[in-house]
Amino acid sequence: MNETVMRILDRPALRCLARLLITAPFWLSGISKSLNFDDGVAEMARAGLEPAIGFNMATIAVQLAASLLIISGRQVWLGAAMLAAFTGLTVPLVHHFWAMTEEPFRTIAFHTAVEHIGLIGGLLAVALLSLRREAELPDDPR
Repeated sequence: MNETVMRILDRPALRCLARLLITAPFWLSGISKSLNFDDGVAEMARAGLEPAIGFNMATIAVQLAASLLIISGRQVWLGAAMLAAFTGLTVPLVHHFWAMTEEPFRTIAFHTAVEHIGLIGGLLAVALLSLRREAELPDDPR
């Protein structure tokens, strides 16, 4: 690979930006659900997740804790795996397009599920790359 490209890609600031961007949907959602707790509870109830308060609290905890692991560069693989599993669970629990008949809700749920699958792939890549980096540089939290 081109040496200039390698220098750019190896910058700590770019790695930090990448971690912020891949986790943005989760920490933004976690903050929103924390600040607007009742709205988060209502969202869980609409999705049929009961007890809605418990699901909202668990969602906030997973989204924020896993995002923090990734952003901090500590146990990145664990945070990425947590968010990948969380995102995977939302497809059958919330975005179950195959069980919907009414449009445009079916199509919206389908596209959301497909986007979630892509995000899961990105999170798995983050986990794999962080494990590889840990093996190569075990004391480097970048």
